[in-house]
Parts: sequence; structure tokens; C-alpha cells
Amino acid sequence: MKTDRLLSIVIYLLNHDVVSAATLAERFEVSKRTILRDIEHISLAGIPIQSTLGANGGYSIMEGYKIDGRIISNEVTATIITALQGLLSAYGNKRYNEALEKISTAFPQKQTQNIFLDFGASGENEEIQTKLKILETAINSKSPVEVPYENTLGNSSCRLIEPVALNYRWYAWYLLAFCTSKQDYRIFKVARIGEIKPTKLSFSIVHDEPTKLLEKTFQSGKRKVIDITILCKAEIKIPICEYLGGRITETQENGDFIMQIHALEDERMWFAMLLSFSDKLEVLQPESLKIRLIETAKNILSLYQQ
Repeated sequence: MKTDRLLSIVIYLLNHDVVSAATLAERFEVSKRTILRDIEHISLAGIPIQSTLGANGGYSIMEGYKIDGRIISNEVTATIITALQGLLSAYGNKRYNEALEKISTAFPQKQTQNIFLDFGASGENEEIQTKLKILETAINSKSPVEVPYENTLGNSSCRLIEPVALNYRWYAWYLLAFCTSKQDYRIFKVARIGEIKPTKLSFSIVHDEPTKLLEKTFQSGKRKVIDITILCKAEIKIPICEYLGGRITETQENGDFIMQIHALEDERMWFAMLLSFSDKLEVLQPESLKIRLIETAKNILSLYQQ
């Protein structure tokens, strides 16, 4: 609907600086002529639209303008509250709690929630919570920190890093930081960071926008994926699908099935799951994983025979 598009354009302009008509047309899948008419209607509605000429020109909303909270629907408000509650379950930061309280005060009508996000498992570790607060302080103050770090191979190092952003993905917290010794950006798993030592130094360079840096760094250090084929007993179908999330490629007459799994090679959880179901499944491929499981089983057996 046209009204929905007009509101969406206003919100988009509020969240960006100067936006060209071509960008708006592509964003909302209409012609530039339609965008020009939309901008005119928005201006007539009393919203202060500014036009900037030149190669980098476009449209923007006058600085300091605040959108009327009454035009935000109950559904949008409920979505904002759900997102904030989910964040608070993973990271107990006072600032986000205050944001939730302000949103609830601004929209006193009780919002109906149908989706609830709970990342409590990530918030239960007090050590991680402490690290997150120290790292967030370093990010905001643009101050490097010294950290001991152990990678997935067990190799330890001590580094001076410039924290740029925190990111929760793959059920864990990660830190994007500029490593001063490598002179490049790196991703650090917060759980593998030792005692953090703040410094009184300042960042050595000005860092780009975190969103772009995050994805670029994750991609550049893309983790190796291992393809696994397993033959499973029918009785473990539900838990194996729940914990490993593979794709069933064949089901036999007795209910046993063959599953394919794509797993991050350097993560331990999937390997631990294979061990926990060891008498209910057989690894068919790759051969290297079968050898690894045999060696692990021998070591476990040896430990308890001593």
C-alpha cells in the first residue's frame, strides 16, 4: 500500500543520512518518478525533507526531527520489545534494560507477544558477562586491551588488540578486533579470551563501520566445513536431528536412516554428539573421522583400564 511505503521511506530516511532517489527506488521497488511523488507527499504531510544537489546528493530529514510514536503499530512495538528482551537474556547490560523500560513507558498499552527469545544459556556465565562489559567499555572508549588467547588448536598467544564490535552467533559471543601485531582484523571467541587487561592507549587507526568489517572478517577467516555421512538407528531420529540438524538422504525398511551433516571442523560439539550416540550410529564417511573416533575410543578405554 502507498501509505505503508510512505511511512517506510520516512523511517528509512530517519536511519540514514543522505539517500538518493535511485537508492530509494531500488529499495522500495518502484520508479524514480514514483519516489519523487512520494517525497512530495511526505513534505506536504509536514515532515521536513531536505534535498541536496551534487554527485552525492539526495534526500534527508532535518536533523533533530523526531517521528511521532503514535504511528508505530502495536505489532512493531511488540517486535522491538521482543528483541530487547532477547538481548537482555544474553547480556545483562543496564543500558539495554533502560531502553526496554523507555519503550514500555512510551507505549503503555500492553503488547501481545507471540514470539519469545531466550538466550539465557549465554547469559548464565558470569565470567563471559564480565568480559563483555570490559570489552564494550574498550570499544566505546576506543582503547586497546591486552588479552591472552587460545585458538581452536590449543595454541596460546598474548596480543594487543583494538576491540571494534561484539557479535553473538553460532550460540556464542565473538569479538571483532584489530590485532596490532598482525595489522589486520581478527575474530576472537570470547570464551577463549583469558584475563583482559585494559590500557591507557588509544586506537592506532580509525576503524570502518562495524557491520561491514564483521562480515568481511568472518568471510576472510571462513572456517572449514567437514561433510559427514552417518548411518543411524531409528530410535535416535528425533535427538540426532535436533542436535546435529543434518539432512536425511535415505530411510531403510526397519526405520534406520542415512544422514548427511555439514559441520564446522574446528568445533567440538558435533564430535561430542557423535560420541554420545556411539552405539546407535556408524560413521560412513569421511575415513579420517572414522579413524579419529576409533583413536578417541581407544584412549577412553585405556584411561579406565589403568
